[in-house]
Amino acid sequence: MAWLFTAFISSLLLPPTCLIILSGAGLLLLKRHARAAKAMLGVAWISLFLLSLPLVANRLIAQLEYYPALDLHHLPSADAIVILGAGTYFNAPEYVGDTVNDFALVRLRYGARLFRATGLPVAVSGGSPDGGVAEAKLMRTALQHDFGVPVRWAETASTNTRENALDSRVLLPASIHRIFLVTHAWHLARAAAVFRRAGFIVIPAGTRYSLTRPVAPIDFIPRPQALVTSFLAMHEVLGLIWYRFTD
Repeated sequence: MAWLFTAFISSLLLPPTCLIILSGAGLLLLKRHARAAKAMLGVAWISLFLLSLPLVANRLIAQLEYYPALDLHHLPSADAIVILGAGTYFNAPEYVGDTVNDFALVRLRYGARLFRATGLPVAVSGGSPDGGVAEAKLMRTALQHDFGVPVRWAETASTNTRENALDSRVLLPASIHRIFLVTHAWHLARAAAVFRRAGFIVIPAGTRYSLTRPVAPIDFIPRPQALVTSFLAMHEVLGLIWYRFTD
């Protein structure tokens, strides 16, 4: 329930929900306070337009990509690889049941690449905040069946990034200190911080970087995926602020 409440509150504070609420408030006030209402509507619609532009969205999320990509030919030493969950594709008909979603698959693919480069034992972390099978169990299945990568540890209780870190520290042997932490590049700032506070020495292992191609004409056209990217960027900023005040 705590996870559901947190998700509900964050959705109210983030686009597009916050912009829809602002637009609704503007429409309600249009007759009585026309000037203020028009300002609210203008802010909401202009913000929605800008956040839907790939040019804006990609640059927003790139500001969170503090850690550069690893050079797989010159990797530092570590004790293990920890891959963070990112969600579930429920009742997948082609897989006859639940499996990992697109975001999680991106992380698993890079985790498998790191495994082949290092041979280190792999841990996966993720519970079931939305119900169903724990993400870590689905990740383990995907890694073993689809990538041929064995999974040594599966942390199945966590419902957020902070719990990923704390529960992984409890699960992993005390001899595991230095880890490659695999997640999206924009998620690493928050994830690396909480894993360090949990007692790990973290080597950030980011994947899916944003500004990997030159600006194209299509970047100036509003697109639904760009709004998703803007949402993710602002969600991470909100998460960083929240963790700073609650740690």
